[in-house]
Amino acid sequence: MSVETQKETLGFQTEVKQLLHLMIHSLYSNKEIFLRELISNASDAVDKLRFEALSKPELLEGGAELKIRVSFDKDAKTVTLEDNGIGMSREDAITHLGTIAKSGTADFMKNLSGDQKKDSHLIGQFGVGFYSAFIVADKVEVFSRRAGLDASEGVHWSSKGEGEFEIATIDKADRGTRIVLHLKSGEDEFADGWRLRNIVKKYSDHIALPIELPKEQAAAEGEEAPAQEWEVVNRASALWTRPRTEIKDEEYQEFYKHIGHDYENPLSWSHNKVEGKLEYSSLLYVPARAPFDLYQREAPKGLKLYVQRVFVMDQAESFLPLYLRFIKGVVDSNDLSLNVSREILQKDPIIDSMKSALTKRVLDMLEKLAKNEPEQYKGFWKNFGQVMKEGPAEDFANKEKIAGLLRFASTQGDDGEQNVALAEYLARAKEGQDKIYYLTGETYAQVKNSPHLEVFRKKGIEVLLLTDRIDEWLMSYLNEFDGKSFVDVARGDLDLGNLDSEEEKKEAEEVAKSKEGLVERIKASLGDAVSEVRVSHRLTDSPAILAIGEQDLGMQMRQILEASGQKVPDSKPIFEFNPAHPLIEKLDGEQSEERFGDLSHILFDQAALAAGDSLKDPAAYVRRLNKLLVELSV
Repeated sequence: MSVETQKETLGFQTEVKQLLHLMIHSLYSNKEIFLRELISNASDAVDKLRFEALSKPELLEGGAELKIRVSFDKDAKTVTLEDNGIGMSREDAITHLGTIAKSGTADFMKNLSGDQKKDSHLIGQFGVGFYSAFIVADKVEVFSRRAGLDASEGVHWSSKGEGEFEIATIDKADRGTRIVLHLKSGEDEFADGWRLRNIVKKYSDHIALPIELPKEQAAAEGEEAPAQEWEVVNRASALWTRPRTEIKDEEYQEFYKHIGHDYENPLSWSHNKVEGKLEYSSLLYVPARAPFDLYQREAPKGLKLYVQRVFVMDQAESFLPLYLRFIKGVVDSNDLSLNVSREILQKDPIIDSMKSALTKRVLDMLEKLAKNEPEQYKGFWKNFGQVMKEGPAEDFANKEKIAGLLRFASTQGDDGEQNVALAEYLARAKEGQDKIYYLTGETYAQVKNSPHLEVFRKKGIEVLLLTDRIDEWLMSYLNEFDGKSFVDVARGDLDLGNLDSEEEKKEAEEVAKSKEGLVERIKASLGDAVSEVRVSHRLTDSPAILAIGEQDLGMQMRQILEASGQKVPDSKPIFEFNPAHPLIEKLDGEQSEERFGDLSHILFDQAALAAGDSLKDPAAYVRRLNKLLVELSV
């Protein structure tokens, strides 16, 4: 190797410094995973070379036999991993080895707690790959050259993981990357062929690429040591191409960790081979934990795409709808051409058929998880529930199926947990109930104590309580489930249908008729603040509430639109009062129009506060209330 040139010392990105310090000083529970991570990176590098070589065969440089080699030196206390994949240029090395180029980094750093055992799990979840080498090594060297560059444009990167790294230009005859780990004191166990073989078999047997280790052989007495021979220690066949009956759960789990860059096992997976009009294989996984960039809809996502077992694309987003962006996996098609691009994928009718089938497969997998592993599904819902709520708007064809997977809090519980399925709600509905009732709001405490629920409590009718910011938008697309329509209990003129007896309906009509004069007085007093005033059928304990017009935006949607800078259509609430409440009776008997007006406005503002709204004129509310308190104390 020639003398190093253009040598310079650079500092790590701040997040990398923190991460390295955490890994080097943490009690990592499973040190051997460093080899899994490095092999996964090498496999990705070979996949990328295969794909680029489709259009530029000269990148193979005459060496089309792609493989990974792992070796060791007991005396030097080193472990070396080498691949003949795409390799790195000097700029690549600085970018990929000196920074964490992944969205969600800031969120990851925020989640570090200082508890080393907990944080070590976060490391695995974040998928730090290369940096895991510092778990067992106190110095790491990387020798690399990108395919297609001249031999003189090799790069030598080295670091002790202490805040900076050195990088220099070298001669490197072969493309690809060689990583040399100088083991820490006490980590000698990894400079051992038997140990390395076991780790490869345990974690990387599924890699569809030969992983070679030096063949164990001893020289006969008096003879020179034989020339180094290599042997393949993994199956080297694509996991998804093998029959399901031959694959162990542990193999599926390890393959998920490889493609998902995750530390934890998946919640569930589905392996399927389709033959006939379309031919493709798929292996889909439901992660146990949400990635940090889940709510960044523009972040990279999608399945690994292979065409006839040749890697084509790392994040092919055309095979699943956006609300299923958390699904990890592989799809391998025999019907697509190898020169496929993202633009072609978006226009190919084959993709539409595959997307429809894969979406249904994921939803079936989630249904099975919900039915057979309800506790596991609770965990899934906590992590991915809000993303699933995007489904009914994006996927009309599967709206009913998605609705069956949704979970909500309700008046039946007292902890705010979203664990009520719509099928469960309907199973315990009142006799004669033909609607699914719900109420949206900012917080669980607000909706649980809302005056809108009073008549439902009195009659023992369950109401779904929706407090996620996406909920009102969701319900604008979710019109019915199992033939039962949804009803917002805070919207329009509440009609309980068969849940009200004929006597109750007749009595309500008579009361409304008898209070027509009071309705007109309150309407005149509140003026433009309201669209309508009427006697309420919702209330049993509170004096008044504000209802939303049938076609008007609810508070959640108004706040979302306002926050995004969009113009919100002007609308006014409906003021409903409880004629049996003492305050309303007092208001009805009030002779002074000035006092009547003050009392009407106080009731209106209180109803707005109870609904979680802000007052348009808080000072006027305080002034009227103080005036009333003074009068009462005289």
